Amino acid sequence: MSDYFALASRIRVSLQDVNRSVDRSLELANKAQNTGDDGYWDGVALNLHGFYTGIEHIFKDIARTIETSLPSGSGWHIDLLTQMSAEIEAIRPAVIKVETRDCLHEYRGLRHVVRNVYAFNLRSARLNELIQDLTKCFASVSADLLDFARFLESI
Repeated sequence: MSDYFALASRIRVSLQDVNRSVDRSLELANKAQNTGDDGYWDGVALNLHGFYTGIEHIFKDIARTIETSLPSGSGWHIDLLTQMSAEIEAIRPAVIKVETRDCLHEYRGLRHVVRNVYAFNLRSARLNELIQDLTKCFASVSADLLDFARFLESI
Protein backbone atom coordinates (compact mmCIF):
# COMPACT_ATOMS: atom_id res chain seq x y z
CA MET A 1 0.00 0.00 0.00
CA SER A 2 2.79 2.45 0.80
CA ASP A 3 4.12 1.74 -2.70
CA TYR A 4 0.90 3.20 -4.08
CA PHE A 5 1.18 6.35 -1.97
CA ALA A 6 4.79 6.75 -3.08
CA LEU A 7 3.77 6.28 -6.72
CA ALA A 8 1.01 8.89 -6.36
CA SER A 9 3.57 11.30 -4.96
CA ARG A 10 6.02 10.60 -7.80
CA ILE A 11 3.25 11.23 -10.34
CA ARG A 12 2.53 14.65 -8.83
CA VAL A 13 6.21 15.66 -8.69
CA SER A 14 6.83 14.45 -12.25
CA LEU A 15 3.83 16.40 -13.53
CA GLN A 16 5.36 19.57 -12.11
CA ASP A 17 8.54 18.87 -14.07
CA VAL A 18 6.57 18.15 -17.24
CA ASN A 19 4.68 21.42 -16.72
CA ARG A 20 8.01 23.26 -16.92
CA SER A 21 8.65 21.67 -20.34
CA VAL A 22 5.18 22.77 -21.46
CA ASP A 23 5.75 26.34 -20.26
CA ARG A 24 9.17 26.48 -21.91
CA SER A 25 7.76 25.11 -25.19
CA LEU A 26 5.08 27.80 -25.26
CA GLU A 27 7.54 30.55 -24.34
CA LEU A 28 9.99 29.57 -27.08
CA ALA A 29 7.24 29.15 -29.68
CA ASN A 30 6.04 32.64 -28.86
CA LYS A 31 9.58 33.97 -29.37
CA ALA A 32 9.88 32.11 -32.68
CA GLN A 33 6.59 33.53 -33.91
CA ASN A 34 7.29 37.09 -32.72
CA THR A 35 10.89 37.35 -33.91
CA GLY A 36 10.87 35.10 -36.97
CA ASP A 37 14.05 33.48 -35.63
CA ASP A 38 13.81 29.81 -36.62
CA GLY A 39 16.46 28.92 -34.04
CA TYR A 40 13.81 29.04 -31.33
CA TRP A 41 12.01 26.10 -32.97
CA ASP A 42 14.94 23.87 -31.99
CA GLY A 43 14.21 24.68 -28.35
CA VAL A 44 10.50 24.11 -28.92
CA ALA A 45 11.23 20.65 -30.35
CA LEU A 46 13.52 19.78 -27.47
CA ASN A 47 10.95 20.85 -24.87
CA LEU A 48 8.10 19.07 -26.66
CA HIS A 49 10.33 15.99 -26.59
CA GLY A 50 10.78 16.60 -22.85
CA PHE A 51 7.01 16.87 -22.41
CA TYR A 52 6.34 13.49 -23.96
CA THR A 53 9.36 11.78 -22.44
CA GLY A 54 8.35 13.03 -18.99
CA ILE A 55 4.86 11.59 -19.41
CA GLU A 56 6.35 8.36 -20.70
CA HIS A 57 8.55 8.10 -17.58
CA ILE A 58 5.42 8.40 -15.44
CA PHE A 59 3.78 5.63 -17.46
CA LYS A 60 6.83 3.41 -17.06
CA ASP A 61 6.80 4.03 -13.31
CA ILE A 62 3.12 3.01 -13.17
CA ALA A 63 3.72 -0.11 -15.26
CA ARG A 64 6.70 -1.18 -13.13
CA THR A 65 4.97 -0.48 -9.82
CA ILE A 66 1.47 -1.78 -10.49
CA GLU A 67 1.70 -4.25 -13.35
CA THR A 68 5.35 -5.17 -12.70
CA SER A 69 5.63 -5.39 -16.46
CA LEU A 70 6.86 -3.11 -19.23
CA PRO A 71 6.27 -3.67 -22.93
CA SER A 72 9.34 -4.60 -24.93
CA GLY A 73 10.38 -4.83 -28.54
CA SER A 74 10.56 -2.21 -31.24
CA GLY A 75 6.98 -1.01 -30.67
CA TRP A 76 7.21 -0.66 -26.90
CA HIS A 77 6.49 3.09 -26.94
CA ILE A 78 3.09 2.69 -28.60
CA ASP A 79 2.38 -0.44 -26.55
CA LEU A 80 3.01 1.46 -23.32
CA LEU A 81 0.70 4.26 -24.42
CA THR A 82 -2.00 1.72 -25.27
CA GLN A 83 -1.44 -0.13 -21.97
CA MET A 84 -2.03 3.09 -20.03
CA SER A 85 -5.36 3.67 -21.79
CA ALA A 86 -6.62 0.17 -20.99
CA GLU A 87 -8.26 -1.01 -17.80
CA ILE A 88 -6.61 -4.06 -16.30
CA GLU A 89 -9.45 -5.83 -14.57
CA ALA A 90 -8.97 -6.45 -10.85
CA ILE A 91 -5.70 -4.49 -10.93
CA ARG A 92 -6.37 -0.90 -11.99
CA PRO A 93 -8.64 1.33 -14.07
CA ALA A 94 -7.35 2.92 -17.25
CA VAL A 95 -4.73 5.48 -16.33
CA ILE A 96 -5.65 7.82 -19.19
CA LYS A 97 -8.69 8.25 -21.40
CA VAL A 98 -8.61 7.18 -25.04
CA GLU A 99 -8.82 10.85 -26.08
CA THR A 100 -5.74 11.59 -23.99
CA ARG A 101 -3.92 8.66 -25.57
CA ASP A 102 -4.77 10.01 -29.00
CA CYS A 103 -3.39 13.49 -28.27
CA LEU A 104 -0.24 12.03 -26.69
CA HIS A 105 0.28 9.85 -29.76
CA GLU A 106 1.08 12.99 -31.76
CA TYR A 107 3.88 13.95 -29.34
CA ARG A 108 5.16 10.37 -29.25
CA GLY A 109 5.77 10.64 -32.98
CA LEU A 110 7.76 13.85 -32.51
CA ARG A 111 9.92 12.11 -29.88
CA HIS A 112 11.17 9.73 -32.55
CA VAL A 113 11.83 12.54 -35.03
CA VAL A 114 13.75 14.67 -32.50
CA ARG A 115 16.01 11.74 -31.68
CA ASN A 116 16.66 10.70 -35.27
CA VAL A 117 16.68 13.85 -37.42
CA TYR A 118 18.94 16.88 -37.52
CA ALA A 119 17.29 19.84 -35.80
CA PHE A 120 17.49 21.98 -38.94
CA ASN A 121 15.30 19.42 -40.71
CA LEU A 122 12.44 19.81 -38.24
CA ARG A 123 9.44 21.54 -39.78
CA SER A 124 8.36 24.65 -37.91
CA ALA A 125 4.81 24.29 -39.27
CA ARG A 126 4.47 20.86 -37.63
CA LEU A 127 5.94 22.15 -34.37
CA ASN A 128 3.49 25.03 -34.46
CA GLU A 129 0.60 22.55 -34.86
CA LEU A 130 1.80 20.64 -31.81
CA ILE A 131 2.15 23.87 -29.82
CA GLN A 132 -1.46 24.78 -30.63
CA ASP A 133 -2.67 21.55 -29.00
CA LEU A 134 -0.12 21.38 -26.17
CA THR A 135 -2.06 23.17 -23.43
CA LYS A 136 -5.19 21.11 -24.04
CA CYS A 137 -3.25 17.82 -24.22
CA PHE A 138 -1.28 18.60 -21.06
CA ALA A 139 -4.48 19.55 -19.21
CA SER A 140 -6.04 16.25 -20.26
CA VAL A 141 -3.10 14.07 -19.27
CA SER A 142 -2.66 15.99 -16.01
CA ALA A 143 -6.31 15.53 -15.06
CA ASP A 144 -6.16 11.82 -15.89
CA LEU A 145 -2.94 11.26 -13.95
CA LEU A 146 -4.14 13.22 -10.93
CA ASP A 147 -7.36 11.18 -10.94
CA PHE A 148 -5.22 8.05 -11.06
CA ALA A 149 -3.07 9.32 -8.17
CA ARG A 150 -6.25 9.83 -6.12
CA PHE A 151 -7.33 6.28 -7.02
CA LEU A 152 -3.98 4.97 -5.74
CA GLU A 153 -4.43 6.82 -2.48
CA SER A 154 -7.93 5.42 -2.02
CA ILE A 155 -6.92 1.75 -2.09
